[in-house]
Amino acid sequence: MRFVDEHNYADSFGYQWTRFQRTQLDHAKRNLSEVDFVRKTGLQPDDFKGKTVLDVGCGMGRFAEIATRWGARVVGIDLSAAAEVAAKNLSDREFVAFQADVFALPFVPESFDLIYSMGVLHHTPDCEKAFKVLPQYLKPGGMIAIWLYSAYNKWYRFSDQYRKITHRMSPAVLHGFFRLAVPFFYWLNRGMRAVPVVGKPVAGLIQHVFPVNTHPDPEVRILDTLDWYSPKYQSKHTYEQVFRWFESCGLEGLNVGNVPVGVRARKPLVERTEGCRS
Repeated sequence: MRFVDEHNYADSFGYQWTRFQRTQLDHAKRNLSEVDFVRKTGLQPDDFKGKTVLDVGCGMGRFAEIATRWGARVVGIDLSAAAEVAAKNLSDREFVAFQADVFALPFVPESFDLIYSMGVLHHTPDCEKAFKVLPQYLKPGGMIAIWLYSAYNKWYRFSDQYRKITHRMSPAVLHGFFRLAVPFFYWLNRGMRAVPVVGKPVAGLIQHVFPVNTHPDPEVRILDTLDWYSPKYQSKHTYEQVFRWFESCGLEGLNVGNVPVGVRARKPLVERTEGCRS
């Protein structure tokens, strides 16, 4: 079901997840997404069993697959057409997807036992505002967990300059470019590392100036590089900043994941404030 215009600022993700529909889905021989989910949020299977869960920015269903496998009933929302891909991928699960805007969600307050958002809110025009929309949809005692891009590591300085151009490009054109550029820089980096003495420093410089993903799977390398360079919005954050957001919403028991910046907390059983402070 669609609650937004078909085309919007998240169109690049619609293209991305239509093109890479199952690339990051776990299966019997691979659980990389599950490992990633646990490391970034600290959430465990017992947090999901029998719960009603909201996946904010579900993409093609990578993390909703895990949540449903762990026994949750999951509602996924995505601003892009990826919601349709997720619905198809998880058609045999306790899962429903809506194409909807995080700033205007079609739910009544206190609908969910758990809300999570993995690498999505920083792609909105205002990450803080997007986060502060969510606690109202949590039941008292419910948990919320988010993971955002980190502002601590400055490796992305060059890529941010490139993004001024790449986010304006057609996702299809950008994908075609990366199908050539990513393998080239990946193998150039590996080749340089084999050169005695100067190889590793030079390889590090190349990766710093021309950042591309270095995942062992060549399809994931292209997907993640496209994911980095194509979005219109992309902000980075610190724990100190995100902690203030959680505290301003009256959330309690803040915990961090093993990968910056991942934070989770609970909504009090008795709310101390009306909504989130600005």
